[in-house]
Amino acid sequence: MTVQVKICGLSEPESLHAAVSGGARYVGFVFYPASPRYVAPSMAAELARLVPTGVRTVGLFVDPDDDFLEHVVSQVPFDLLQLHGKETPRRIAEVKAAFNIPVMKAIKVGGPEDLATALEVAEVADRLLFDAKPPAKVSALPGGNGIAFDWTLLAGRSWPRPWMLSGGLKADNAAEAVRTTGATALDISSGVEDRPGHKDPALIRAFLDTVAGL
Repeated sequence: MTVQVKICGLSEPESLHAAVSGGARYVGFVFYPASPRYVAPSMAAELARLVPTGVRTVGLFVDPDDDFLEHVVSQVPFDLLQLHGKETPRRIAEVKAAFNIPVMKAIKVGGPEDLATALEVAEVADRLLFDAKPPAKVSALPGGNGIAFDWTLLAGRSWPRPWMLSGGLKADNAAEAVRTTGATALDISSGVEDRPGHKDPALIRAFLDTVAGL
């Protein structure tokens, strides 16, 4: 089975090169100012120019308004917009209509009750992303907290849209994650960092090598 990988939160050429040369299918840029992975649109535009054909660029946003989306989208070419906040199905549809770019919506999972949201979202989103629900503390980010949810919640489930698995992934648990959930796409951020917000090219290559061997 071929498992695709998205490396999210890239902000410098070295880590971007490690991602694309290692076989990542998606590269993600974070436009949430409170995140240590935030990248200015001008820098993201420079990085996007380094992305080769066949690798898809993803812009991550958290409850963005249209003005902010326009500000970023006008500078950076995206293949996919990732909405990682509290966006409703109606808001997802508005974003798709306004910008004509496919949308992936994050579903934050803490328990089985959260999976019902996925079916509603799937009616309008092009892709789903299952991520761990952030811990209940002020400093927690909407994503990228380095924690996993109970992967058995996804075992044996199927969804009407393509989906990715995120949350707490590392090279040493990627095989378990795929085996448990049946995921064919993994999204990793903090698991390839040597400090918050800084991607380690060696960790990126190790994760991609591990997944390639699954």
